[in-house]
Amino acid sequence: MSLIEAIILGIVQGITEFLPISSTGHLTLAGKLMDLIGPPNHIISAVNPEHWTAFMAVIQLGTLAAVLIYFLKDIINIVSSFLKENLKERKNFANQSMDSRLGWLIIIGTIPVVILGLSFKHLIEGSLTKNLWVISGSLIILAIILFVAEKTAKFKKEIKDITIKDALVIGIAQSFALIPGSSRSGTTITGGLFMGLKREPAARFSFLLSIPAVLASGLLELKESLPYIHGYGVINLIVATVVAGISGYMAIDFLLKFLKKNTTYVFIVYRIILGVIILTLLFNNIIQP
Repeated sequence: MSLIEAIILGIVQGITEFLPISSTGHLTLAGKLMDLIGPPNHIISAVNPEHWTAFMAVIQLGTLAAVLIYFLKDIINIVSSFLKENLKERKNFANQSMDSRLGWLIIIGTIPVVILGLSFKHLIEGSLTKNLWVISGSLIILAIILFVAEKTAKFKKEIKDITIKDALVIGIAQSFALIPGSSRSGTTITGGLFMGLKREPAARFSFLLSIPAVLASGLLELKESLPYIHGYGVINLIVATVVAGISGYMAIDFLLKFLKKNTTYVFIVYRIILGVIILTLLFNNIIQP
């Protein structure tokens, strides 16, 4: 992997991690087009699927940093209020502040993806994550589901109106992001819309909810990938991670402002077009699955 390729992959990761269009799908497509992903046990030029999964998880820490920086004030308020009202004052959930309740909602919403992530860890890290047939299908199917959510959503709820049931449903929706091509932000925003949230609050809660899952998966993959980091080049890995963080921060800011006045239809159309393009390339053997 060259430095230019690392920069390109960092930009792709940062932008697509937060827009509802699938970072895994775009990174995998970019990796295939650059001939950076080889078959299992491939040790000549391209990295094998397990190493590529580790690479994606590591540079994902860059986008995690973007979320932490962008929502730093919110995170500090949530953590401080949660600790104060649950450990010191011991208030009932109903009597807690919005920030403290958000802490509970994020915890509750994270439970499904933790259970499923640990249960299907080996499957997630295997060749399925890089399979373009699966990715193209997920891009299209989740686009259709998001379209249904747009058509049926009530758009009434703000962040302060999110209930435990809403958080659990959105958390279950986040679990579907384990399917390559689905998109973490895409599935959680879709879940939020189905539960009646307005678009911008749905995206905002989606980003906050992603923090524990991305942190846990990124650190776990970092630990397990340490023996293979030399295969990417430490400098390239650092550059890709930093670039992912910068572009990710910009993507968060863009999406939150965009969804205040616009629908998600542009992302729906984009997902379907990309999915069809990938299928066309696969059927014509222009690119390998």
